[in-house]
Amino acid sequence: MSTYVVLAQFTDQGIRSVKNSAQRAGQAAELARGFGCEMKDIYWTMGKYDIVTIVEAPDDESLMAFGLALGALGNIRTQTLRALNKSEFSAILGKLPQ
Repeated sequence: MSTYVVLAQFTDQGIRSVKNSAQRAGQAAELARGFGCEMKDIYWTMGKYDIVTIVEAPDDESLMAFGLALGALGNIRTQTLRALNKSEFSAILGKLPQ
């Protein structure tokens, strides 16, 4: 499984119904499972992004399908970052020339 950091901002629609955001997070987690993904953590944040989510997915295509389905609901816009843990990053560093 690959790890992704998903940064989200509320749309106008999403902020108008912000009181339902925690409930929508549960629905999003269920939606993620339908694409073989798992929402590991979700945080509501202050600053440029309103929500930060950690998602695991079997591949980029599954994560993208989940992201498109989530975005189509109209409550958030997202930016996704592929995240590497220490061992994954070390493996890449091992491929660099000496």
